[in-house]
Amino acid sequence: MKKIICAVAACGILGGCATPAKNIAPAYVSSVGYNNMGCGAIAAEAQAISAAAVRANGQQNAKATGDAVAMGVALVVFWPAVFFIGGDGASAAEVSRLKGEMQAIETAARRRGCKIGFRAS
Repeated sequence: MKKIICAVAACGILGGCATPAKNIAPAYVSSVGYNNMGCGAIAAEAQAISAAAVRANGQQNAKATGDAVAMGVALVVFWPAVFFIGGDGASAAEVSRLKGEMQAIETAARRRGCKIGFRAS
């Protein structure tokens, strides 16, 4: 357990490791695209975005864990394992975009008086 904690700390200090999904900031997404939708349509869109966000978060978290493990192996056993550390990429950008979409949906839902929101996980 100490080795994993050290690996995660090393990833943070040395950089290059993938960021856990919870630490990725949302991208700005305008709510204008949702303004002409009714509550039912907004709710359907919210469900689709939520499902996509769950998948993207899972992929990003798996990437972050894999990078931390590779860093741990590199620090403790086999330094060439450093080359298997991928860092953030398209999956982090997708997490950020989906978080922004969720904020835009919540904004549009509030404006329309819909009782739609997302629970933080």
